[in-house]
Amino acid sequence: MGAIVSRLTDLIAQLKVKDSQLALDLEKEIKVLSSRLPFGLNFERHSPELVQLPSKPIRKNDKVQILNEKRRLTESNSQIWLVKNILNKDGNKIAVLESIGLDEVKKIECLIDNLVCIIEFRDKIYPGLISTGKVERGDDKVFHTVINGENYHVLKALTFTHRGKLDVIYIDPPYNSGAKDWKYNNDYVEKDDIYRHSKWLAMIERRLLIAKELLKPNSVLIVTIDEKEYLRLGMLLEQIFPYANIQMISAAINPKGSSRNGFRRSDEYIFIVMFGDCIPERLPLSEEWAIYYDNADSLDDNETKTPKSKNVKVTPEWTSMMRRGTSSLRKDVPNGFYPIYVDPNHNPPKIVCRGDALKDGEHEAPFKEGLIAVLPKRTNGSEGRWQVVTPEEFEIRLKQGCLRVGRKTDYGYVINYLPEGAYADVLSDKFKIDGYAPDGSIIAYKVETHDLEDNIINDDRIAPTQWHVKSHNASENGTTLLNALLGRLRSFDYAKSLYAVEDVLRFFVKSKLNAKILDFLEGSGTTAHAIMRLNKQDGGNRQCISVTNNEVSAAEQKQFREQGLRPGDSDWEKWGICEYITKPRIKAAITGLTPDGKPIQGEYKFNDEFPMSEGLKENAEFFTLSYESVLAVSHNIAFKQIAPLLWMRAGSRGRRIDEIPSTGWDIADTYGLLVNIDLSEDFSQEIKKHPDIQIAYIVTDDERVFQSIAKKLPKHIEPVRLYESYLNNFSFANGDD
Repeated sequence: MGAIVSRLTDLIAQLKVKDSQLALDLEKEIKVLSSRLPFGLNFERHSPELVQLPSKPIRKNDKVQILNEKRRLTESNSQIWLVKNILNKDGNKIAVLESIGLDEVKKIECLIDNLVCIIEFRDKIYPGLISTGKVERGDDKVFHTVINGENYHVLKALTFTHRGKLDVIYIDPPYNSGAKDWKYNNDYVEKDDIYRHSKWLAMIERRLLIAKELLKPNSVLIVTIDEKEYLRLGMLLEQIFPYANIQMISAAINPKGSSRNGFRRSDEYIFIVMFGDCIPERLPLSEEWAIYYDNADSLDDNETKTPKSKNVKVTPEWTSMMRRGTSSLRKDVPNGFYPIYVDPNHNPPKIVCRGDALKDGEHEAPFKEGLIAVLPKRTNGSEGRWQVVTPEEFEIRLKQGCLRVGRKTDYGYVINYLPEGAYADVLSDKFKIDGYAPDGSIIAYKVETHDLEDNIINDDRIAPTQWHVKSHNASENGTTLLNALLGRLRSFDYAKSLYAVEDVLRFFVKSKLNAKILDFLEGSGTTAHAIMRLNKQDGGNRQCISVTNNEVSAAEQKQFREQGLRPGDSDWEKWGICEYITKPRIKAAITGLTPDGKPIQGEYKFNDEFPMSEGLKENAEFFTLSYESVLAVSHNIAFKQIAPLLWMRAGSRGRRIDEIPSTGWDIADTYGLLVNIDLSEDFSQEIKKHPDIQIAYIVTDDERVFQSIAKKLPKHIEPVRLYESYLNNFSFANGDD
């Protein structure tokens, strides 16, 4: 083998003189072959991957393919051309094309309207985002983002905004059934394709390798799959993530089962890839989950028979005293921004007293020896306010035992209280008062008898690896629920159960109220919907980044071609998955209204039951991926498209700077932008007045100037040089695999 590789190396060296790119490709493939192990997953990687971009404007030096005549049902010709020039002839835009990859170079002219831009896997991209709308009901909460674009390219864009920042990646990739459920190089992969499995593996591997860069050291990757690729996927995950803790779950999603050549399939598989110290949390689980526990975990050793019911002590509903939703900011009720002093050495920690409301311009509480001051600040550092405002009301609540210290956080403690309604229930015959805890908080409970077949056992448990849960039925809680949200019927294969996605995510984000979650194969929007429901259940501010394309189904594609339409035409694009399903679904979930403006019929079930017409108090913005030139970026011409990436990197919250500031600099809610370095002193002084600022973008081509300005900034602010940081990111992030 060594002699053969040596000879091939010599031949490649000779080839580099004639065709350097071909030589590099061969050299890469030989390295792969020579590094293969006798055991493990070996497959053809089918590089380069090619993507058509029908909505991208065609520019000089772009790669293109020539589209077939309208009403022809076949795909465009696979020959790739380079745009050498663009001319105006008789009112028409004409592209001068030069062939790529042919033995003899050809040159032709073609109407721009008959071309489609393509990008190959090795090509560099400089991404931007174009906003296509937003919905706001979440006050100052973070924005969920939905990006319409080729997922590989969006993942590349996220290496600039979210490298090492994600807590969870959840994906539901195409199952490779051979039923035209996904494309490779713009062609559907069907059952008779002899490279079906290796194409699928190549597609997944490239995306997982980028996803690996986005995850935090203690994070989780969740991948759902069925029986057609689960063995290969499992091996691929072992190879890409050799140090991760990987488990596979079997989850029933269709009690009736779907027809196969053998047994009827009723389940799918969920790979849980855990990094660092990440493990699933213990949660209260229903008997549907608990049926798999052995007696040591669910019953006393002496019991041999599962009881039909269980008496459960239910405590009053304590909640966070920091206000959420409307009128929740310090500026809304200034007297509600005061310190609560906690004795951390008391067991448990105890509220001692409250301080006076801080004056305007004050951001830190007065020091008290041996005590910790807790202010109503959010995890992102923004200033809120307490529900209990006046000193008199605070003292009354404290004496009643309606205030107590909750869990410890990075920013102090959570302060919990019993709202007036809950305290009234405690004083009624609904509850029994059982005294007061050492911290002075009231202890009360009521006893409920739970039927174990239908209701929840309040014991926190570790989930089993076999899930037979009614709410995970994909038909009732996937397709049917989706149609209710949209107020219309639309064929969408394999819609996931909202509650199944919600449940699997809960195991890893229950205690992470500000978790960042990515789904780069989002489909109908289930992951974002599940995250928004989780936020409602515990007041969280988790964010979901959803990536999808605007493909239509194979049947619709045939129908539209017969009508003389092409991808990129408005009458084609409006039926794509992003425009017709994903965006409307997320808007409907937030507003409680169908796309026609009617209240959504029906109620959410299971973990949190309420009418869907109530909506969810969240924010979301929708974007389309754009492709910019280096020149446009470096000369501020593409700033409007780059602006959303700067905003996302700073947390996707609050105001965005969408235009080059005429004043030379601007400061938004979470970041600042300096474009006129002569005003750096003013910028540095002003940015110190904004405690929520996380990043300062400084536009300069001089590294020394950048460093001198960066030194003037507060230490907690990350300085980023534009556009050097952006361009460098994509210079090394793209290229050969």
